[in-house]
Amino acid sequence: MSGSVYIVGAGPGDPKLLTIRGLECIQQADVILYDRLVNVELLQHAKADAKLIYCGKEPGKHGMIQDEIHRVLVEQASLGKQVLRLKGGDPFVFGRGAEEAAVLRQARIPYEIVPGITAGIAAPAYAGIPVTHRDHGASFAIVPGQGRAEKGKDFLNWAALAQIDTVAFYMSVGNIEHITKSLIENGKKDTTPVAVIEWGTTENQRTITGNLATITREILTHHISNPSMILVGDVVGVREEISWFEEKELKQC
Repeated sequence: MSGSVYIVGAGPGDPKLLTIRGLECIQQADVILYDRLVNVELLQHAKADAKLIYCGKEPGKHGMIQDEIHRVLVEQASLGKQVLRLKGGDPFVFGRGAEEAAVLRQARIPYEIVPGITAGIAAPAYAGIPVTHRDHGASFAIVPGQGRAEKGKDFLNWAALAQIDTVAFYMSVGNIEHITKSLIENGKKDTTPVAVIEWGTTENQRTITGNLATITREILTHHISNPSMILVGDVVGVREEISWFEEKELKQC
């Protein structure tokens, strides 16, 4: 007897940004493996007897290593369970969803991929920043920002990134000096606007702005930490015209 696995994107933080299909999967699941950045309000939609397994990963502290996640997915589905793998954002955007799907395919476990809204687009939108704009940005890239040259892990093509109009760096606050230095050294003007959006799309969202020359200082001044999205590009300037989320929050207070 074999169950199935649903690899679902929970969206960027605001629980209302979950897809309808994602909600259906939560409501039907017997077992739910959920990540650190999943809004726990979503788990209120689970069945009363659903088994909830936390497998979030933090720097230096993993709730469950990836191999163990693979084992549990296969094990529970093999028992005939409907298993939900719930991930923050989109499961195929820095979510390791493809690795889990490959393991399930090898084990002959049926699975379904349910896309989610990724924070690289949603957090800027809530901050009033379009990632593309007819006048300010025709190209867009999303990048993991943890790579550090001094640790031998910098696999990014900085020369190519410096030519892209808008670049979103995920979970990169602790690496901001390396990011700004690399972009400037590869031709990006130090006056290029930068926004940092902390806890994007949630009630705790904060947004600060600066440029490549000043943003490191701004992050320290405002005590910004992860989870945060760093957005580099001229589109950041559009925020002055269409910022809406903070204004909405003020009106509600």
